[in-house]
Formats: sequence, C-alpha cells, structure tokens
Amino acid sequence: MKAHAPRKRFGQHFLSDGAIIDAIVREIAPKPGDPMVEIGPGLAALTQPLVERLGRLTVIELDRDLAARLRGHAQLDVVESDVLKVDFGALADRLAGEGRAALRVVGNLPYNISTPILFHLLRWADRVADQHFMLQKEVIDRMVAAPATADYGRLSVMLQWRYAMENILFVPPGSFEPPPRVDSAVVRMVPRAEPAPVDVAHLESLVQLAFSQRRKLLRHTLGRWLEAQQFAGSFDTQRRAEEVPVSEYIALAQATAG
Repeated sequence: MKAHAPRKRFGQHFLSDGAIIDAIVREIAPKPGDPMVEIGPGLAALTQPLVERLGRLTVIELDRDLAARLRGHAQLDVVESDVLKVDFGALADRLAGEGRAALRVVGNLPYNISTPILFHLLRWADRVADQHFMLQKEVIDRMVAAPATADYGRLSVMLQWRYAMENILFVPPGSFEPPPRVDSAVVRMVPRAEPAPVDVAHLESLVQLAFSQRRKLLRHTLGRWLEAQQFAGSFDTQRRAEEVPVSEYIALAQATAG
C-alpha cells in the first residue's frame, strides 16, 4: 500500500514510538467491550493495540485517504468527518446504550484545533466516562494550571469546572513522524459526577471577559460589567483574573445568571 504523506492542513504528526504507545495504552487501560471512540487515528499506531484489547473500536477520521485505509480493518467502525461536526451524544446512544458504561474517548488531537475540540466535547461530558488525549504540552499545562500561575486562564477555568484532570505522560517530539516543533503530553480527563450547576455559555462569557486584559485588575473588566448589571453581591475586583479560583468564577456566574 502506498505510503501516506503527512498533510500540514490537517496538522498530521503520526505517533511512531513503540514505548510511548505502550505507555499510553497502559494509562487508558482498555477492557473488552468498552464503548470507545478514537479521534484522529491516523496510521493506526494507537488504534491497533486498542482494538486488540477492545474487540471493536469506532474511529473518527477527516482525511479521506486514511479513512479508506481504516475501513479495511474488520474491527473498526469508521466515521469520516470533521470531529467538530460529530454528535457525541448520538455516538454514546449507539455505542454505550442505556444502562451500559458511558463513552470513553481517546486520541492524538490535531494541535491546530485542539482547544475547539475540547470545548466541543464539553457539552457531552455527562455521557462520557473518561477522555485521554495527546496534546501540545503547553495546552495541557494551561488545562491543569492552578490559580495564581502564569498558565492559569480561560481554558483552566472552563475545563476544571467540569473535569478532574491530570497530566500523565510526557511525549518528546522524536516520538512522531514528522517530529513537531513542540513538546507533547497526555492528559486524563474524568468528568465530575456532580459539577456545580451553571449556565455554560454565561460562565464562558464571564471568564472570557475576565481574562481579556489579564495584566490589569478585574475592576477594569469584570468590575465595569458588574456595575452595569447592578450586581449587589460581594466579589473582589481588586485582583487579577489569574488570582480568582474556579469556585469563585462559578459562584459569580450563578449569582449573575439572567
């Protein structure tokens, strides 16, 4: 079969390090019959050891040539699509079904659209058991960052509200073909069983406003917005956005919801 040349427009960097692949599979710990979906299977480096343990695997692949190759594998169900257009609720209905384990999602996410994918999946967190993703290390650092650190921001708040997350594995550039110009890592994301009830769109809007001028005190951004809302509650705007913990952003979103 003709070799597949990585395509820049799809952000393709194919995992090729056997030791790293084995380590990722150990962390995922697939069990026979687990309802699992892999995003961006590429040349099936991770796909093959997963499906050997699962028995069957659903994969989402945008590249038509790669999708055609994958269809030749009898144990794979191939969804040829942009992942941002995939309804994971419908996938969960089909794969997990009522009364069965929730969906497990894995993948080596394209670095150029990794954040949009994470936000796309957020809406179906209640249908998911766990997520294991390889991403740019810099992105994972932001995902798991604690307040009052340089990496703490909008992504930290939005994802930590809904998931317990852990950076579980470092992946150097040499583990890929072609090697990316950045370090990578693997993150484990487990949806919280009882997340604080909040209007997600409102929380996202509020957090985006807070971090829009992160070097300034919040009185210049959130403070003015709270005044316009005639907010009568208590919220310290004499801080920078990165100093406010997730719980306070959630409480503020709840208190100011229309």
